[in-house]
Amino acid sequence: MGPHPAVAAIRLAVRRVLHDILTDHEALQTVGASRRTPHERPPSPLVLVACSGGADSMALASALAFEAPKLDIRAGGITVDHGLQAGSDLRADEVVLRLRELGLDPVEATAVTVGREGGPEAAARDARYAALDACAARHGAAAVLLGHTRDDQAETVLLGLARGSGIRSLSGMAAVSGADGRYRRPFLQLDRQTARKACMVQSLPVWDDPHNADPAYTRSRLRHEGLPALEKALGKGVVEALARTAQLSRDDADALDTWASQAEASVRDATGLLECAKLYALPPAVRRRILRRAAIQAGAPAGSLFARHIEEVDRLITGWRGQGAINLPGKVVAQRQGGRLVIRQG
Repeated sequence: MGPHPAVAAIRLAVRRVLHDILTDHEALQTVGASRRTPHERPPSPLVLVACSGGADSMALASALAFEAPKLDIRAGGITVDHGLQAGSDLRADEVVLRLRELGLDPVEATAVTVGREGGPEAAARDARYAALDACAARHGAAAVLLGHTRDDQAETVLLGLARGSGIRSLSGMAAVSGADGRYRRPFLQLDRQTARKACMVQSLPVWDDPHNADPAYTRSRLRHEGLPALEKALGKGVVEALARTAQLSRDDADALDTWASQAEASVRDATGLLECAKLYALPPAVRRRILRRAAIQAGAPAGSLFARHIEEVDRLITGWRGQGAINLPGKVVAQRQGGRLVIRQG
């Protein structure tokens, strides 16, 4: 008798991602083969799972522990203690124990200090990813698995829609992201209930973070009020449709990014300045990508650069009336000078 359908689904999703990681790792090992002795065996790749102790990440950890040995992949885990709740350090220790009981090694808990920039949710996310990056680098991990589900993807698309920051925000989370494709999300095509059911049938203990039900957090309100209201008004299938929208938007955004990258050289003069007339001739979606990239290169933080900022800079191209300089985040200034667009630190 085979495993429960929910367990089979999460294992299949993880198996596919591990095959991709192994293929990438073997390609890198082939490049470095000349530096090894003829009989030296290349090291097995290490894959870490980021685990909070919740149902999604515990289901992911159990699937990794089951599938990795079959492919000669080492499997470890990390849990991040954000220090935002009383007893969070003890809970992190419990997660470490559970991961070790699954057979993962190495396993560690790391504590972070959450700042305030960008709001509590963004600050916690930034601190978490910094800790995961550091852990992966320290252990030489080939990849870090994240337990984001199709439901998380739908929420991310709606949050992007509410910000009104363009098609890239609607593309949600990528299945592969981070430096050198470090982060992998095997569950983006699976719903949250499948992960929870997989934990239940395997008798895996899970922890439900009270922040996930706290209406003080935007994502929590969206999860418990917004999405249910949409499903009530529009019928079932909203989550699946939003996840599909994310993939279609990502494909479109990637194509436009490529177009903008190829067009950028053609709109700069011999000194590297952007020529307004040539920018004007480009489609708006391509032109604004070039402007955004130029602002980031000048020092504007990507996370603080919103659509409204780029629209203001764009008006220096499309609605020139002699207006003054535009102030952007990171003390970056954009101004039009003699038919050229100058974007630099102020």
